[in-house]
Amino acid sequence: MTGPALTTVEDLTARLRELHKLTAQTPLYNPVFQLGLELSRKLENGEMSLDAIEALVAEMECEGLRARAARLDRILGTLPPEANDTALDTAASEDDFTAFAARWQRPAGHVVFTAHPTFLLTQAQTEAVAGSASTGDFSQASVCTADATRDTITLDYEHAKAMAALARGQKARDRMAGRLFDLAATRWPKRWKSLQPCPVRFATWVGYDMDGRTDISWNTSIRYRLQEKAMRLEGYAASLEALEPEIAGRLARAAAHTSEMATLFAQDFSDPGALSRAANALTAAHPDKIVSLDGTIVELEEEARHAGQETARDLLVVAAAMRADGLGMGGIHFRVNASQLQNAIRRRIDPDGKLSLSSQAALMRMRELLAEVKPVKSNFAALAIENSTAVRQFLAMAQILAHIDADSPIRMLVAECEQPTTVLAALYFARKFGIEDMVDVSPLFETETALEHGGRFLDAVLAEPAFRDYARLRGRVCIQTGFSDAGRFVGQIPAALAIERLQGRLAEAMAANAMTDVAALIFNTGGESMGRGCHPSSVDDRFDWQMSPWARRRFLRAGIKLEPEVSFQGGDGYLWFGSDELALATLTRMAERPLWGADPEAQTDVFYRRTDLSLDFYRNIRSVQHAHLESSTYSRAITAFGLGMLNDTGSRKSRRQSDLASDRTMNLRQIRAIPHNAILQQLGYPVNVIAGVGTAADGNVEEIAELLKDSARGRQIMRLVRAADSIASIKTVGAYGELFNSAYWASRPYRGDEQYITDACLKIGEYLTKDDRTGVFRRLASRLRVDAMKLHKLMDLVPDEQPLPDREHTRRSLGVLQALRIALMKHMFLRAVMVPAFSRANDISRDDVLEMVFTLRTEDALAQLRRAFPIHFPSIQDFEIDEPSEYPDGSAAGYGQIHEDYIQPIERSHALGLRITTAIANEFGAHG
Repeated sequence: MTGPALTTVEDLTARLRELHKLTAQTPLYNPVFQLGLELSRKLENGEMSLDAIEALVAEMECEGLRARAARLDRILGTLPPEANDTALDTAASEDDFTAFAARWQRPAGHVVFTAHPTFLLTQAQTEAVAGSASTGDFSQASVCTADATRDTITLDYEHAKAMAALARGQKARDRMAGRLFDLAATRWPKRWKSLQPCPVRFATWVGYDMDGRTDISWNTSIRYRLQEKAMRLEGYAASLEALEPEIAGRLARAAAHTSEMATLFAQDFSDPGALSRAANALTAAHPDKIVSLDGTIVELEEEARHAGQETARDLLVVAAAMRADGLGMGGIHFRVNASQLQNAIRRRIDPDGKLSLSSQAALMRMRELLAEVKPVKSNFAALAIENSTAVRQFLAMAQILAHIDADSPIRMLVAECEQPTTVLAALYFARKFGIEDMVDVSPLFETETALEHGGRFLDAVLAEPAFRDYARLRGRVCIQTGFSDAGRFVGQIPAALAIERLQGRLAEAMAANAMTDVAALIFNTGGESMGRGCHPSSVDDRFDWQMSPWARRRFLRAGIKLEPEVSFQGGDGYLWFGSDELALATLTRMAERPLWGADPEAQTDVFYRRTDLSLDFYRNIRSVQHAHLESSTYSRAITAFGLGMLNDTGSRKSRRQSDLASDRTMNLRQIRAIPHNAILQQLGYPVNVIAGVGTAADGNVEEIAELLKDSARGRQIMRLVRAADSIASIKTVGAYGELFNSAYWASRPYRGDEQYITDACLKIGEYLTKDDRTGVFRRLASRLRVDAMKLHKLMDLVPDEQPLPDREHTRRSLGVLQALRIALMKHMFLRAVMVPAFSRANDISRDDVLEMVFTLRTEDALAQLRRAFPIHFPSIQDFEIDEPSEYPDGSAAGYGQIHEDYIQPIERSHALGLRITTAIANEFGAHG
């Protein structure tokens, strides 16, 4: 037997604790890599099997799910429905009906369900975590039986999950609305029926977001909108069945008609005839076709006027839902990229390609075009033949508003929008297709350039008379802030502070342009930070991180109505609505502290008064983050394993689609923000959260510490930093680099006690002599260590407001998971070099396959190995040939043993590694 017994998680945790003590003797000693080595030795000498490793992984997987459920419970606080009813009663304390109505007819916030690659947990795991958090049962039995088999994630899968989350949110909102009616009826028995409560609004962009993907066709969006309409009509009908059978029957017939239309739009429209028949059916007059609920709402409210309290309340709850959602499960957000809009408008303002769209000449021409444009009619044929993505979206919106839902406004989000001309171009197309009064154009500020120059951009857009007229027509100015790419390009903390300043600049620009008579709708899309939840400490921190009280006060003091909107994205976001209890708790937390709320009389936080310190602090953190992003060391380390450490978690590609051909090298900007963040977590150190904070305080640490300690915003920043630091491990970063250390592999069999893998170790050692990754990881770890030492000096001077009692346990669990994965990766490397030589085919050599394994392009490697060593052959018995043959004679051997000894262990090790990925992400509360 070699070394201590490592048969249980307790054994591994205890061993890791012992190994950590040795760092006091040898600072460069790496406990994580050493534990990985000890596990590797047992795996290679037969003392431990992959079955045993799988049992350990399953136990750690269970712990991660329990941790995720407990975190959700802790952040949401009160979960029993009755307790949340009481919390709503307390929040609805107004003693004047006019004040009560004004407060509860204004949504506490807008919730947008978004998707893309964040469905980390399987459906079974998601349901288990939601159930555990809902009941407060965090026992092993509550989550550990959940099936870890990955789901196939398609756009339809994502859409179905968004709809389920929306349905639970609607149910919770209905409960809250009913409660508000009961409170009003008790306090104001003669006036309560005029109340029109709207505690929250819902929307989604799943199936409508075209930015960065080419797999969503226009008829996909139409089909989804029809499906959503049918679902909502069915829900309205069910709610009214016992109350108003006649209206319920009418809505049920409309739902059936809409379902038929959705089926028609699921067809292949390559045949113009199929499209023509579907379009004609949808646009034709039909007794069961409904495109507006205005009349139905009036009917329900009229019936309620003459009904008793209970019946009236139930009727008015349905009317309130109709007013909030219209003929859909919520609002919809289309999204395109600015470049798509620019390409579309260029044909009209610059057919010769001589103008820069950022020039004053282009802006002047855009103004002229906008003044001249007259609305035109369009139909589905025009939509089908349009080849411009941006124009196609406006045509689709026109058809939705004309033939599906005429009541609900549609958002048009414009990504990477940095030119006023782009916003005016969107306005031009909205006006051209006659939907200007129902479309909210919303530029997205997410790139480094957009955040840096966003204030000037807002000034320029709001100075345009055409835009001001449009904003007054719509009643609001809309912008979107993106924490994901912002956090990747400038770091999470600088991104949050830059977005905060941009939000403040919007208030200034609206006031300067006499636009305080319209609302400011700001959609904050979450961000990567410590997971999609933005901030891991509390629900208050989650919402305040996206839009701080300081930013909210800017609007309050300017007299501008604020309409905050937040995203709940994918597997992580939908968990907050994963059960009726969780949905009600989430919405109640929002109702208790509306996202637009702040004390306008509050004294300005010292963080904003002492800009001599806070601005330098911000700039210095950003400088460090920028240096990492531009550094070839950081880029090489982050891309060392490509995306091979990550599970497939969404229908959109994790790499930008335009870059799919460039497989040999990978640039950080080719990886989307969510996977980039996920890779950092898997490597053990959330660089984009922590890096730079220590360096930024260096040389002035006492004064910076005092600022952070005395500032609510500063303390919030430090809560985020502490949460990240508590589970960060530079030793883990270093351990991954040692996997590529040729000296380690060449020396491993030096003592002669691992003869069975000696040749394989030497082959790996020789192969890696030219590899740069060990040095890259060591340099990165050194940079991170210097910065971290400075950070800990700062943290010692700022009190820890939320000490984590299980901090060390979590750190050891993460260390054990990383060591297990390192052992599995070594097993894969060894098995890969043991595979017998095979002939080059399709320009793929044996060394290419080895490099695929070393960079965790495992599926590609396995495909090549299966091609080289097939075990399924055509049989002579498959043919009906009259002439006899004595060949093959049975002596030819297949490659079954090669599969059993090498290919299957690589495949299984990789699969276990991906389960470890999920467990690590759960400890971070991240990646969906």
